[in-house]
Amino acid sequence: MRYAVVIEKAEGNYAAYVPDLPGCVATGATIEETERSIREAIEFHVEGLRADGLAIPEPSSRVEYIDIAA
Repeated sequence: MRYAVVIEKAEGNYAAYVPDLPGCVATGATIEETERSIREAIEFHVEGLRADGLAIPEPSSRVEYIDIAA
């Protein structure tokens, strides 16, 4: 499965979340650290859903970039 991840710059670090997995979040000092942390968070989140016998949401979010004139 391939989930969309949003990474945002916070005041002193970066934060990430997965729109299709509510509650699945991570933070890190750098973008690279945040990407590693959210990957681990997704795996942990999905394992927890499986352990609880819950359905694993199918990825449905889509990411696009829109260019505008500066």
